[in-house]
Amino acid sequence: MCGRYVMAKATSDLVAAFAAEQAVGEDIAPSWNVAPTDNVRIVTERFHRRGEHDDDGRPAVVRRLATAKWGLVPVWAKDPKIGSRMINARRETVLEKPAFRKAAVKRRALVPADGYYEWEKSGKTKIPTYLYSPSEDPLAFAGLYEFWPDPSLPEDHEHKWLLSFTIITTEASDALGHIHDRTPLIVPPDLYSDWLDPELTETTGVQQLLDAIPEPVLTPRVVSSQVNSVRNNGPELILPAQEA
Repeated sequence: MCGRYVMAKATSDLVAAFAAEQAVGEDIAPSWNVAPTDNVRIVTERFHRRGEHDDDGRPAVVRRLATAKWGLVPVWAKDPKIGSRMINARRETVLEKPAFRKAAVKRRALVPADGYYEWEKSGKTKIPTYLYSPSEDPLAFAGLYEFWPDPSLPEDHEHKWLLSFTIITTEASDALGHIHDRTPLIVPPDLYSDWLDPELTETTGVQQLLDAIPEPVLTPRVVSSQVNSVRNNGPELILPAQEA
């Protein structure tokens, strides 16, 4: 699973890295210990509301950097607290599960991250490990998002619609499998547009895209047990354990 990650880049850096045309929602402070139910930045692509078309006659889309709560709340949910149990969706079943299947074909997102944490079992202890890309470019977790209408608020209320998301996970490769058996599904830059494409709404096409995402090349680093507590947050959390 993916239960904790790092996102310390500024909004301007994310807008540039993901070629976003707009940044909406509240700005988010850097975090070295992002936890479920936190508000973070995600990247989405949606059709222009005015029905505009591009030079090729296709419906025009806008790519946005938006703020969303980690833990997907399905539109049919009676209570948003269900989101705390929906932080991850499995690649193998995401097109089948009622909570995720509609979002998988209509509302896909990229979730920017500098890296993420997993805990490797060693006897009775768990060793916190930070996994990251050797480059400084952000990773892009494959995500899904939903809009949930709060029934307690009037239709015109600014907080009527809750934007939430989940991170898709997959089986870890042999290189990382000894740390944890699951890992976030990471979308490479050459597949960003395909993953976000709002015109891709066929189950078969989405499945083919899921299957086409390659295994990532990541570097593991054992870090301090300070990361075990969500109350701790700072750049020292990703330092090698002996330096933290």
